[in-house]
Amino acid sequence: MSEQVSVRPRGRRPRAREAGVRIGRLPCGPLNAITDVAGVKVGHRTLMSYDGQVRSGVTAILPNDNPYEERVIGGSFTLNGAGEVSGLVQVNEWGLIETPICLTNTLSVGVVQDAVVQWMVRRHPEIGRRGDVPIPLVGECDDSWLNDIAGGHLRAQHVYEALDRARGGKVREGNVGGGTGMITCDFKAGVGTSSRRFGPPEMSYTLGVLVQSNFGVMNDLRIAGVPVGQVLERDYEGYDRRRVNYGSIIVVFATDAPLLPKQLERVAKRCALGLGRVGSMAAHGSGEIILGFSTTNIVPRHPVGWTGSLVYLHDQHTRDLYEAAIEATEEAVVNSLFAAESMSGFLGRYVPSLPLDDVREIMASRGC
Repeated sequence: MSEQVSVRPRGRRPRAREAGVRIGRLPCGPLNAITDVAGVKVGHRTLMSYDGQVRSGVTAILPNDNPYEERVIGGSFTLNGAGEVSGLVQVNEWGLIETPICLTNTLSVGVVQDAVVQWMVRRHPEIGRRGDVPIPLVGECDDSWLNDIAGGHLRAQHVYEALDRARGGKVREGNVGGGTGMITCDFKAGVGTSSRRFGPPEMSYTLGVLVQSNFGVMNDLRIAGVPVGQVLERDYEGYDRRRVNYGSIIVVFATDAPLLPKQLERVAKRCALGLGRVGSMAAHGSGEIILGFSTTNIVPRHPVGWTGSLVYLHDQHTRDLYEAAIEATEEAVVNSLFAAESMSGFLGRYVPSLPLDDVREIMASRGC
């Protein structure tokens, strides 16, 4: 295994809003992140080697401190299925999430799933003995353009570290965790996040999104409706870029709005509309998989009695919820592009960062 570099953030690039880009009409949460939903935690473990061959990692999202015992309502939608989230079949069957959600590269899904099991068994020794067996949720994107994906560099210890580092508060974006080697619309991208608040003042709700973004081609890139990719394309005509690898994106959303599984599935479909706003064509070889949960209703693993009660949002009041999902997904992808720095990697390949000054100039010329 290649020697690992201790990753230290360089001068931080601005997020979209810090650069003056406003997406949508709804207000953001205080952090403009998935962690604006109370109880949600995010942790990263980034892998980068001195020789440039390793550019990968893992990102962990915890719905709460103990999802195995305090299961949350979940749902999903697959816009295009050339990708994978292990454990998703059970989520769609039961409408429950009972494990952390981890994001990594395509060939590390097995390692991460194994490690999550061991991490959970340490906390719940009854698993597989006296208790049920969970199926960890592990999503993947192909980072092989920048990463030696077949080299087996991600190990169980790295997964434990991402899980143990999971915290509320600010979320690092760009070249971090599972997003380290990811590319979007031919520019360096990775992890991005955003949030929206909606609903009446007396019961305001939050929806937050985190993406591992790795899809698309430059010509399709749009930011706040402006076709910046078409303009930038002229300056990158000789740039060597991936041609066969279509990439993918995993979208994870959280909300404190009380939703049922079918309602969460419908929200996930609106996240897909947010991807379309940025330029996703859901290409044949790309996986656009969206997974979400509500933190409001807790379904205990060991219930008392035969029945339970759930609070849910009436469907007549879902308009702002859907808009929040679209806007937060769009901005999360844009934040992944704004945050990521250019990167050299596997086989000497190079991926440029989004040229923020040029983007500002293009958008200003369009009155944005």
